Amino acid sequence: MRPPDAWLRTTPAGLRVEPGGFVIDPIAPVERALVTHAHGDHARPGSRHVLATAETLAIMRARYGDDAYRQGQAAAPGETIAIGGVAVRLVPAGHVLGSAQVVLEHGGVRVVVTGDYKRRRDPTCAPFELVRCDVLVTEATFGLPVFRHPDDRAEIARLLASRAAFPERAQLVGVYALGKCQRVIALLREAGYERPIYLHGALVALCDLYRAHGVELGELRHATGVARSELAGEIVLAPPGALADRWTRRLPDPVVALASGWMRIRQRARQRGVELPLVISDHADWDELNATIADSGAAEIWVTHGREEALVHQASELGLAARALGLTGFEEEGS
Repeated sequence: MRPPDAWLRTTPAGLRVEPGGFVIDPIAPVERALVTHAHGDHARPGSRHVLATAETLAIMRARYGDDAYRQGQAAAPGETIAIGGVAVRLVPAGHVLGSAQVVLEHGGVRVVVTGDYKRRRDPTCAPFELVRCDVLVTEATFGLPVFRHPDDRAEIARLLASRAAFPERAQLVGVYALGKCQRVIALLREAGYERPIYLHGALVALCDLYRAHGVELGELRHATGVARSELAGEIVLAPPGALADRWTRRLPDPVVALASGWMRIRQRARQRGVELPLVISDHADWDELNATIADSGAAEIWVTHGREEALVHQASELGLAARALGLTGFEEEGS
């Protein structure tokens, strides 16, 4: 058995699989990249060859155009690809459309690199698939005990209750363009909300792409150009960065909401002027992170992308070999 740190190591470009000559979610262009999902902090443009799911490749092309990659290779569901003596397989991560975990087998060792993931149901993407392994490389975006996400349906009910309480005001909800936007729309539809949902222009293209991949979102309309009076009582979605923008002046006295796991921290909500914080996250919370560590059966835990120290300590207390990778360049998009 070849120890994993002999062939899987951290580099300035990211986590490199030496026998295969590729980097997982590189932070700068490389010759060969394996991309777990299309959020900008994981899927940067410019690499020559990119292996990913078909959906991730499509989103990268939609976001970056010809600069996305020189050559894309789509991994089919369940397909095992041999690269330099490493067996590579992508399985669903439940994060956003096309998101995948990376299963690596080499030298008698199975390693799972989760990328970003969540374990709760999401009507807009394939559900998280647990793979037992020897080494688990897990994200830790919300790797502190304070982060325990509530039921998504209860948060959507709060949004609909706000709409009912303030029929003269628009409900302006900040959502990340990839994943959060489409998930909030789908959850609203599941809650029985059938009215048109209005979109900031920056959200339209990826909603169209989701629809092209079979995700039903109901009637969507551009918010731009709509009379102010017509938006009273309506739900309007916009990127988080637009919540304090001049663009919002077109809305009638908006109730400002933001859908993010960070809304668990009330100070963050106050700092951003959020009246209605909605704790809806596309990442695993503290309990889900720990459940994944236990369920994986891994004896070795590598922690990255977030609050690493607490999760490393927790895993060590369980007698597991745990360490922080200390990779840099990963931000909060899609939280």
